Amino acid sequence: MENLDFLKEILMTSSPSGDTKVVMEKVRKKFEELGKVEINFTNKGAMVVTLRGETDEKQSTFAAHVDTLGLMVKEIKPNGRLKTFLVGGYAYNSVENEYVTISTMSGKKYTGTCLNDKQSVHVYGPEAKSNERNAKTMEIRIDEKVESAEDVEKLGINVGDFIYLDSRTQLTESGFVKSRHLDDKACVYVLYETVRYFVENNITPKHTLNFFISNYEEVGHGACYGIPEETDEFIVVDMAAPGDGQTSSEFKTTICAADSTGPYDLELKERLVRICEENNIPHAVDIYPFYGSDGSAALAAGYNLRVALIGPGVDASHAMERTHQEGLQASIDLCIKYIEDKK
Repeated sequence: MENLDFLKEILMTSSPSGDTKVVMEKVRKKFEELGKVEINFTNKGAMVVTLRGETDEKQSTFAAHVDTLGLMVKEIKPNGRLKTFLVGGYAYNSVENEYVTISTMSGKKYTGTCLNDKQSVHVYGPEAKSNERNAKTMEIRIDEKVESAEDVEKLGINVGDFIYLDSRTQLTESGFVKSRHLDDKACVYVLYETVRYFVENNITPKHTLNFFISNYEEVGHGACYGIPEETDEFIVVDMAAPGDGQTSSEFKTTICAADSTGPYDLELKERLVRICEENNIPHAVDIYPFYGSDGSAALAAGYNLRVALIGPGVDASHAMERTHQEGLQASIDLCIKYIEDKK
């Protein structure tokens, strides 16, 4: 595994679903620097990186998504604060007191903070604790001298502007990666490292490989279009979710047996487990009752594919997330060994 500079860079580049152009360009350049790959884009902006194999038959396509959670301006309040619209599925309490950046259509950006409208205990007393955290009560305090909707509009801030969450990215000496948006930028990094292994070791895979970098996964339609036609196996690489009742771990890769949309392909699951066992790759098998992936989107769109879901454990998903280099490495190793194993 190369150093984590690339992962850190994309984690710190804001990319909520619908506003991914900047980070996608950084990802494109990084893959392009490897050489030996073909890069194409779908009309709606997803990227397909292709590494040619000995045959174009029975291609495997891996997928990870670069889009993340975020916010948009829903309303400019009379007091100069902003009501928000959630991009993706998460709880408002996970972004309470978070620093944000408002991105305007002119390109100008303004900083702010996501707060409850009864945040101060000195003013609101017990209401500061009991007030619900939802779209009606959460607001953005802008770091500008604004006291009315007109003041805000003069800044060029409008309904529909994106609001970026501060990623707070940190790499610890103990091997942890702490950041928002590890879902799923950690796995974009896993795919990059997989491609790098084959290119830098001058290894030609038996079957042509595609790496689908999705840009609308968090809103449900990332892989509904654009998967190469010759694909027979679709390996989604997305975060695993440790927690009570789960087997997933930050220090392992996980093979997901089923999520909220139902079971993943049994034959693929069993093959991936066998590969882990034969190669001593730390792994777990898990089920997620409140989870969907680009694999689910592809199948719902009518693709005739065998689909599997794997990925490193990411603690506190859709909040202040954390994973470990061991889980990242295990996921990279599983991708590589799966490719080498495919007949």
